[in-house]
Amino acid sequence: MTLPELKDSIGREVGVSEWLTISQDMIDRFADLTGDHQWIHVDPVGAKTDSPFGVTIAHGFLTLSLISSMTHQAVEITGPFKMAINYGLNRVRFVSPVPAGSRVRGHFAPQQVSDSEVIWLVTVEREGGDKPALVAEWVARFY
Repeated sequence: MTLPELKDSIGREVGVSEWLTISQDMIDRFADLTGDHQWIHVDPVGAKTDSPFGVTIAHGFLTLSLISSMTHQAVEITGPFKMAINYGLNRVRFVSPVPAGSRVRGHFAPQQVSDSEVIWLVTVEREGGDKPALVAEWVARFY
């Protein structure tokens, strides 16, 4: 898909990633990388008895970090540029928890498109969830 084609698709979903299982191992490795070892993420025994969810949950920032790989699965953007970079986020909401073992996928809809930038509405869905896990406005730049 080209940037002009994306411009014609503003406000409409243009891609959905594959399902990805958020395993406890993935959560633990993220905790090790970030130093965030809060028990609700890394202690399955404690989470079973002391958490309102009954299981450990993924870090919100883990879920957020996955949108980059999800977009590569969902939408291929072509054009006269050499690279795309993550320019930032205008807003992010962690709407509902992602329990360990859950499957998630990303939905992508362009909100604004220029010759060098796309602002995406990204919704990360949890399989079987009644609310999204995450909703973000994500800015990508093309050079």
